Amino acid sequence: MLFTGFSHEDFNVFKIDTLDERMNAIQTQIRPKFEALSYHFAPTLSTLCGDEMHVHIAKHARRTVNPPKDTWVAFANSKRGYKMLPHFQIGLWETHVFVWFAVIYEAPIKADFGKLLNSNIKEIKKRIPDSYVWSKDHTKPDVEKMSELSEAQLASLFDRLEHVKKAEILCGINVSKEEAVNLSGEDWISLIEQTFKTLTPLYELTKKTYA
Repeated sequence: MLFTGFSHEDFNVFKIDTLDERMNAIQTQIRPKFEALSYHFAPTLSTLCGDEMHVHIAKHARRTVNPPKDTWVAFANSKRGYKMLPHFQIGLWETHVFVWFAVIYEAPIKADFGKLLNSNIKEIKKRIPDSYVWSKDHTKPDVEKMSELSEAQLASLFDRLEHVKKAEILCGINVSKEEAVNLSGEDWISLIEQTFKTLTPLYELTKKTYA
């Protein structure tokens, strides 16, 4: 399956007003692209992470009124689901593409992972590039730039993950719509692969929570 990149039409899906029409556009316009990306990145991530990674394309099944504002494909080491597990995502908002490593609020390892992040904060500061971003809520497009975070501010994000019940942590890249449409399929494969390689140490750190 060949991934050819993202187009203006992909982002325009989120301008469709009604739930059924937007869901249909997501399924016909964007889902095939996620499937093409999955074909490449499920085995890639399995090799990087040392775990068999399974594909979960967002279904938005619980929505009955409000159309989804973003959509994604996730990769986790279980066929049954991903939300309770450390996972990777590729997805779109109307404004940008995101590539994440994520531990969201359903994950039982959250508090232990927050503690581990703090104890490895100097190494994380070295490993995560300034161009990367952090998020504390996967349902919102807001991010904090690595380049603008002091060690104390980063520690505050990690403390929140440890102590706040609904806290989340996501790290990765955002690519603006304007830049995204100018990247070829090959450009995207290279960029996402490099991003996942950069984020794999965070996944490796989660394994210590199970020890």
